[in-house]
Amino acid sequence: MFALSKSEKIFSVIFALIVIAELITGNSEAYIKWHYFFKPAIVISLLVFFWKESKGLQTKLRYFVALALVCSLIGDVLLMFVEQSPNYFLFGLVSFLIAHIMYVIVFLHHRNETLKPLGFVSVLLLYAIGLFYVLKDGLNDMLIPVVVYMLIILSMSTAAFLRQKKAPRISFIFVLIGALLFMISDSLLALNKFYTPLAYSNISIILTYALAQYCIVFGLLKLSQTSR
Repeated sequence: MFALSKSEKIFSVIFALIVIAELITGNSEAYIKWHYFFKPAIVISLLVFFWKESKGLQTKLRYFVALALVCSLIGDVLLMFVEQSPNYFLFGLVSFLIAHIMYVIVFLHHRNETLKPLGFVSVLLLYAIGLFYVLKDGLNDMLIPVVVYMLIILSMSTAAFLRQKKAPRISFIFVLIGALLFMISDSLLALNKFYTPLAYSNISIILTYALAQYCIVFGLLKLSQTSR
């Protein structure tokens, strides 16, 4: 049930190599110029693979997922230049915000109307309140944008949870794991930027982010595979 197809296995190896290359080049002054190639390559590779493999998905869903990935790619590129101007961080935040909204729309397409997410949402809110308490003194002018962003990413995780028993189980699990990893990655990024520099932050943020996008894309591809 959880087996990957031949094309998925091949892509997974390629994807892993791209992520490893980004971890190396993004943390080495000697190879830093390659960081500007490998970081965008993470999402570009997922976008190309998704578009090739998703022909069985509804056209509307394909475009929304593709748009989410394109917005993520734009966000990735903008965040690479935050040292040149703080505006790049804000614009990157907006790009990822749009990506999350696109994912919310896609996830809610398979919403289980009978599912009551009160317990799940309560846990997420406790997590968000705790994170906000830690971050609040360092947010300054970014207070409102960060709060809005937090609400949207919590909505994305909730929308992923609401697919339970409505989407195929493998799709549900992959997408939910991806949404939660996205939330963790963004939390690490926020802590590193607004609270205190984290040890090995470049590694932990990229790993959780890459795995998040990978799980979401693969989870959504399972929709087209199970409908054949």
